[in-house]
Amino acid sequence: METPGSQTSLHRANLERVVRAVRMAGSLTQAEIARSTGLSAATVSNIVRELKDGGTVEVTPTSAGGRRARSVSLSGDAGIVIGVDFGHTHLRVAVGNLAHQVLAEESEPLDVDASSAQGFGRAEQLVNRLISATGIGPDKVIGVGLGVPGPIDVESGTLGSTSILPGWTGINPSEELSGRLGVPVYVDNDANLGALGELVWGSGRGVRDLAYIKVASGVGAGLVIDGQIYRGPGGTAGEIGHITLDESGPVCRCGNRGCLETFAAARYVLPLLQSSHGVDLTMERVVQLAREGDPGCRRVVADVGRHIGSGVANLCNLLNPSRVVLGGDLAEAGELVLGPIRESVSRYAIPSAARQLSVAPGALGGRAEVLGALALVLSEMGDSTLLDSALPTSAPAFT
Repeated sequence: METPGSQTSLHRANLERVVRAVRMAGSLTQAEIARSTGLSAATVSNIVRELKDGGTVEVTPTSAGGRRARSVSLSGDAGIVIGVDFGHTHLRVAVGNLAHQVLAEESEPLDVDASSAQGFGRAEQLVNRLISATGIGPDKVIGVGLGVPGPIDVESGTLGSTSILPGWTGINPSEELSGRLGVPVYVDNDANLGALGELVWGSGRGVRDLAYIKVASGVGAGLVIDGQIYRGPGGTAGEIGHITLDESGPVCRCGNRGCLETFAAARYVLPLLQSSHGVDLTMERVVQLAREGDPGCRRVVADVGRHIGSGVANLCNLLNPSRVVLGGDLAEAGELVLGPIRESVSRYAIPSAARQLSVAPGALGGRAEVLGALALVLSEMGDSTLLDSALPTSAPAFT
């Protein structure tokens, strides 16, 4: 029997620390594991050897700083995770392993506003198809990360705003998809998952305090504070789209006037150009035309950038992030939108906060949210299951 403070319990804790470090990073050298866990190099070496013998990790030769090293990652046989991203017009699913490798990925058009039953049915079909395509058995699925385009109520697990997804009223997305797939489902809003995706795989790597701004049919922000997603007690942190810019401005879907969303979101911006560019105009097309030199589109993109910059300046003054990552179609405009964002930040943010801030486009494009859903499972899953399935019940007493 393990008792607190015993050699056995200490050893178990050290095993979990090493597995957790590798799980969150994807792969690490033994020296990096030692630095991140605070364990000695000798202890790490012994633990890695044990985990390798048990089939929990794989060790491959690599180099670090010009010197030979050994890269440690979780075994490809340890299990797979699924990412599901519901956008307003698409469904995207990805299958990944615990070494942060994407094994299969697919996207298809979907009107998510229409019906939750239709959306979950399509998601179930696509998940099963991709699992089959990998050749890995469904029994290897450890969990699913699910992204939805709206705030999740922390207490009830339901969508917190029926005005955003009227066809999903009263639905608990986690329970619905878990019931269909038979595995744990972890759910979050799309902006938070975009932040996680960029933090693990993209423009936020190596940064512990950042804001991911997603501009699409709405405007939202995923906030990372000290390396962790900050959701707030009710799950609504990051609703930057509802910062008031003009209290006499257009009425927002939230009921207020002049929210940032009414000056930046696609549903409000596209009508400004439809009389001259046609009713089938999309934000993706606006960005493309702006890059090609279209004066109207360039003006609209710049105006949107300035409005977003005002919201970002508020974030700087409150939270002092070191980086803002812009996601969604608008990020493809590059400096046409990033320059005006920086101008507004410089004008409205506290000078010291503005100087410390870097503004960058997302590196993952439309994949940020689904990769963030994979990262959500990797961050939420426990380490005990991995260890219990691979290691003998009686572990050596070294630490």
